[in-house]
Amino acid sequence: MKNFYLTMCVLFLLTNFCGAQQLMKTTEQSSSLEQPQPFLYTINTLNPSGRNWSVNYSGGYGEHTVTPIGFDGVDQNISVKGYLGQKFTFLATLGTGFSNNGGVHTLQQAELLRDFIGGNQPMGFRIGAGLGFRHEFNNDNVAFSRITAAYDVTSWKVGANVRLEKAFDARRDGLDIITSIGLHRHISGQFFAGVEAVGQDLEGFWQSDEAEGGARLLVGPSVNYAPSGSRFAFTLCGGPIIYATRSNFAQGQFAAYRELPANNGFTLKFNVGFRFM
Repeated sequence: MKNFYLTMCVLFLLTNFCGAQQLMKTTEQSSSLEQPQPFLYTINTLNPSGRNWSVNYSGGYGEHTVTPIGFDGVDQNISVKGYLGQKFTFLATLGTGFSNNGGVHTLQQAELLRDFIGGNQPMGFRIGAGLGFRHEFNNDNVAFSRITAAYDVTSWKVGANVRLEKAFDARRDGLDIITSIGLHRHISGQFFAGVEAVGQDLEGFWQSDEAEGGARLLVGPSVNYAPSGSRFAFTLCGGPIIYATRSNFAQGQFAAYRELPANNGFTLKFNVGFRFM
C-alpha cells in the first residue's frame, strides 16, 4: 500500500511539473507573439495576441543615406501603435533628425492598416493593406499606400511590405516603390535573430531617368528580444546601403535637390517598444 501511495505522489508531482513547464512554454510563446513591432523597416499589423496599445522609441545613425532607409545623421523617433478593432491597426510617428551637415529636421507620419486575409489568430499567415501620409525630414509631403504580409509561428517571424509613394513635388518621382522583408528565427528563450532587407526606388533598375538617384538596397542583420513577463521589447538592425544603379537624370539640373550621396553608405537603428495593459 505504501508503494501505491508513493507511486501516486510521484505521478502527481510529475504531472504538475509537466503542466508548469507547458504553461511556461505557452507563456513564452504568447510573449513572442505579442510584440508590437518585431522589425524596424517592415511594418506589421497587430494580431489577437498583440492588440494592446504600445509606445515605441527608436533612433539611429546613418551616413550617405536618405529617407526612408535612413537619415544622414542622428535621428530619434517616438511612435504609438494600437489596435482599433475590426482588424484595423493605427500607427503614428514623430521624429527629429540632427543632420551631419548641422541642420535640425522633423518628420511626422500616420497610417491606418487593415488585415484582409487572416488576422484572427495569433499565429499563421495574414495579408493587409493601408494608407498613410508623411512629412519628411527634407520638408517634402508624401502620400503612400502599403501592402503588408506576415507569417508568425513559434519559431519563425516573417514579414514583408510593398509601399507605393507619391511625393507632392515635381522634382520627385511620379511614383516610388519601396519593398522590405524581415526574417527572424527563434534562437533561445525570447531571443530571435535574422535579417532584414529594404529596396528603395527599385524602378531605377529599368528606368535610366529615375529622378532620385537610382535604386538603393539595404541588407543587414536584425535581432529581437522580448523578456518573458515584461512589457518591453527590443530590436536592433543595420547594415550597408548599396547604390545599385545610378540615374543620369539625377546628375543633371536636380542633382543637388536631395543631396543624394555619391558613395555607398550605412545605417544602424534600434527600437524599444513598451506595451500597455
